[in-house]
Amino acid sequence: MKAIETSNLVKRFGHFTALKGIDLEVRVGEIFGFLGPNGAGKSTTIRILLDEIRATSGSAAILGLDSRRDAVAVHAQLGYLPSDLALYPKLTGRETLRFLAKLRGKADWQLVDDLANRLDANLDKRVGELSSGNRQKVGLIACLMHRPELAIMDEPNAGLDPLVQHEFHTLLKEVAADGRTVFLSSHTLSEVQRVADRVAIIRRGELVAVENVADLRSMRQVELVLDRTPDIADLNVRGAHDVVVQDNRATMNFDGDLGPLLTAVGSHYQIVDVSAHDADLEDVFLQFYEEQR
Repeated sequence: MKAIETSNLVKRFGHFTALKGIDLEVRVGEIFGFLGPNGAGKSTTIRILLDEIRATSGSAAILGLDSRRDAVAVHAQLGYLPSDLALYPKLTGRETLRFLAKLRGKADWQLVDDLANRLDANLDKRVGELSSGNRQKVGLIACLMHRPELAIMDEPNAGLDPLVQHEFHTLLKEVAADGRTVFLSSHTLSEVQRVADRVAIIRRGELVAVENVADLRSMRQVELVLDRTPDIADLNVRGAHDVVVQDNRATMNFDGDLGPLLTAVGSHYQIVDVSAHDADLEDVFLQFYEEQR
C-alpha cells in the first residue's frame, strides 16, 4: 500500500491545463517533498487529493482508498495544513483546537501540550492577536494533534523563526520514524533538503523528476585550475555535467568519485588547484528545470 498514488492525473480549467498526467507514488513512512515554483501545480494536486476539486481525468488514492469515492474514510486518517491558513480570530488557540477536535472526533491532548511546548506556541491568546508565525504554530498543532497516518503540509514553514523551524523538522522526522507519512509541498528548497527522503519536482503541471535526496546531494560542484586553457573535450569524463571553461579554469557539476576525473585531466594538463563542495539542492533543481526547458 502506498501513502499516496496518482495515475495519469489531469486537471483542466477551461482551456488551461494545470496538471498534465501526474504519476506519483509516496511510500508509507517517508517524508516526501513536492517541489516547484509558484503556479507549477502543487496546490492543485493537493486539492484533488483532498477531494476539494475533481480531476478532469486520472485517479488518486490515499492509503489504499480512492480519494474521491472514499473521501470521508480518507479524511479520518489525514492531517492537513493549507498554505492559506484561515482561523477564527476571536477564538484562542486552544479553543480553536477544541473546535477542530470536535469536528474530527479525536485529539491527543497530551500531545497538544507537548507540541505547544516544543513549538513555543501561545494557545491562550486570541488567534486574531497572534503574529502570522504564531498562527502557523496553531495550524501545525491542528495538523498533528490526532497522530494522522498521513500529514499533508503546504508551505508549512511560513512565518516560523529559525529555532522553531529546527524543532518542526525534528517533529517531522519523529512522525516518519513512527511509520507515518509526511507530504511536504514547498517552493523553499532549503526546507525540503533538510528533512525529505525523496522529492518530486513539478514544473508547469508536469513531473520533471522523482529522486532520492541523498542521490541528488551526491553531486558536487568542482573547480579546476590548470596550467593552461583546456580543450573542453578533454574534460568530457563520465559523471561530469555542465562543464564551463574560462581561461585556465574549468567548473562543472560532478557525480561520483573525483579520482577518475583528476586522473583523466591530469594526463593532459598540470592541475594547479582543485576545489569541490556538495552541490546545493537548488542548483540541482535548477539544472532539472533548465533541461526540461
